[in-house]
Amino acid sequence: MGKTTKILTLAAGGLLLILSMLVMAGVFRTGLIKPGTVGEAGTPPVPERSTTATVRLIPQAYEAVGTIRARSEASIASQVSGRVLSVSVREGDSVREGDLLVRIDSREWQARAQQSREAVRGAAALEERAREAFKGAEAVHAETRSRRDRVKNYFQQEVATRQDLEQVEAAFGSSRAAVGEATKAVAAARAEVERARRVEEEALVGLDHTAIKAPHDGQVARRMVDPGDMASPGKPLLVLQSPKSLQLEARVREGLIGRVGKGARLPVVVDALGIELEGIVEEIVPSGDPATRSFLVKVSVPAVEGLLPGMFGRLLVPLDERRAVLVDREAVRRIGQMEVVRVEEEGRWTSLFVKTGREIGELVEILSGLQGSEKVALEALDSANPPGGSEDRVPAVEDGRRGRP
Repeated sequence: MGKTTKILTLAAGGLLLILSMLVMAGVFRTGLIKPGTVGEAGTPPVPERSTTATVRLIPQAYEAVGTIRARSEASIASQVSGRVLSVSVREGDSVREGDLLVRIDSREWQARAQQSREAVRGAAALEERAREAFKGAEAVHAETRSRRDRVKNYFQQEVATRQDLEQVEAAFGSSRAAVGEATKAVAAARAEVERARRVEEEALVGLDHTAIKAPHDGQVARRMVDPGDMASPGKPLLVLQSPKSLQLEARVREGLIGRVGKGARLPVVVDALGIELEGIVEEIVPSGDPATRSFLVKVSVPAVEGLLPGMFGRLLVPLDERRAVLVDREAVRRIGQMEVVRVEEEGRWTSLFVKTGREIGELVEILSGLQGSEKVALEALDSANPPGGSEDRVPAVEDGRRGRP
């Protein structure tokens, strides 16, 4: 008895398990939509317009992301030390060549310039006196030379004594030495004048540098100084860029750098403006980045309204063409998160799941779901009310040709 009861209990448990599995599989439920279908009651309507899915070779492109930058960007730095008195521009201001940008306190340089001018005048006066002394020494030397020549002549005629000759020779030697000293004094005075003038020139240049002006036409990109700040040589004050001369700087991976040549014309897409520009490759930096295995490519782009340095851009590097299935955009409808295309199969219109890709004009690429050459319906219907209501059939596909349900 105990063994029989145990067997009956196990059999009853197995039967209940089988019944539960059948209930979960829906064997005892009727009027339900079969797997892979939206419904089968009724006939889907025939579309008024239709077209044929086509297969084309479409170009591919690798997108190298980058940043729009100014081709000409100058960092304006101070060349002298001093307190900033005024800043005449703000970020975004346009300036012309020669416009005043920053003024630095110039009192110290004015004092230096005044002192150097006085030093130049003093050195010039010393030079003038040295030249006068040189002229006097030359006159004395000329006179002693003449006297020596006369005494030498007299001595030969035995009219003058040897003592007279020795005296005039000594005077002649002294006058010649005096001329040499006067010549050195003139040269020293002249050198002092030149030194004083260089000091004056340095002071005037420093004074000129206290008024910082725009080196060329452009736009103020950044301002890093305010009145009251201290300026020092080499310290950046402003960044000036040329907004009419722009370029995209993008990194292209090493496997594609051979497709990018200097002078090549490539598309540049600026998403912020929704535009595509024609760029010209101006420079390829020959040193690659070992971390990313990419090379920096600089592409000039035309200046258009709204295009500003710092914007995100994409450089499209052409690749080989690929085969793509294309249909009219009107052929694709959305039902929730799904995309559906109505296709004629054996004289009957059915709805198939598809997966779409990029749009090319009025066409859309079908990544999966169609092979091409299918006849598809063109309908602008509400996605909440698909054709045929609940009777549209969307079959589950096993061969991978259609879209996955």
